[in-house]
Amino acid sequence: MDAIEKAIRNAFEKGNAEDREFREKVYRSAFAALDRALKANPGVTVENAINRRKAMQAKIAEIESEFLPAVPDIGHAAFDTAGTDDVATAAPSVDAPAARGGGDISRRDEPVLSVDDRPRSHATPVVPDIIPDRAEAEALARQPASEGEVEPDRDERRMQRRRFPLGALIAALVVLAVIGGGFWWLKQSGLLRGDEASSSSAQVTEQGEDYTPQQPTALPDPDDASDDREWITVFTPSNPASVSAPADAKVEAMKDDTGSFLRIRSGASGSSVAFDVGQGVLDELAGKHAVFVIVARAQEGQETQMSVSCNFGDLGDCGRKRYTVANTRNEYLFDVTFPGNQPGAAGTISIDPDFDNKGKAVDIYEIRVAVAP
Repeated sequence: MDAIEKAIRNAFEKGNAEDREFREKVYRSAFAALDRALKANPGVTVENAINRRKAMQAKIAEIESEFLPAVPDIGHAAFDTAGTDDVATAAPSVDAPAARGGGDISRRDEPVLSVDDRPRSHATPVVPDIIPDRAEAEALARQPASEGEVEPDRDERRMQRRRFPLGALIAALVVLAVIGGGFWWLKQSGLLRGDEASSSSAQVTEQGEDYTPQQPTALPDPDDASDDREWITVFTPSNPASVSAPADAKVEAMKDDTGSFLRIRSGASGSSVAFDVGQGVLDELAGKHAVFVIVARAQEGQETQMSVSCNFGDLGDCGRKRYTVANTRNEYLFDVTFPGNQPGAAGTISIDPDFDNKGKAVDIYEIRVAVAP
């Protein structure tokens, strides 16, 4: 007994197997279980699925034949009827021994004995109308894989293509190219100079709200021994007369082990302290690219944000710069390209020691300028 027959007969034992409706329910359940098994196994081909359905159809037809009523054979039934009548008529005149040995009586009894050996019926069993035909099975097998049906092996390749879409790969490459191009541009423009990132005297420039954008320029270290340019002094603490401060600001000339410096502190108005740039200095810079250096530090434990702006008269300005000033002596650089016309007067460099206006001070050691090569 195979697994299909055993499962069906076990189901019959749970109900009335003589009831045709009950048997049809069992057959439907068997086909539903087969369909679920085929859907759950993607390795089953369409041909195998059809063959398994056919095998179940044949098994159900075989089992159903056992429940059909016996249909008597017309020829044998007529013969048996006639024989029975003859025997019934001849019975009174035949004794028992003769009955067992007589050829005629044996001939007439033979159909009666063969009735027990014959099958109950020669009729073809009618299987309940629950079995899908070949067209339905093939249509079922051709349904898309998204509905859980058996699919050809090519679906696996389709799934792999969905896992690795070409569009996503191209988009990722484009993003990487943009990032790489941006990094190269920053490197070429001098914004990512390695020596400035590692040096303790590196300048830190931030953009203020009224900052005027300028083309970034790689600026050399003014203390570099290989720099043989001539530096022009704009301000030193020994010449405080060149400094102009508003009424509420404080300016003090001081000295310690780091050298002489001018400590500036803005007042409640937040006005800047102006450092004069002589007309003679501007004459030297007209039509040239110049680099300015402000040597400064913040008070100990009071890191601050210093704002720098310029007014060079007919030669323009330097925009607005912001620097984060630490409590160690550092150089803060900016560059200006001057037009070729002559200045009509002196200029100024204005410094606000505390952009946040919290009363913090900045020590100015020196301001100098040189023509860039």
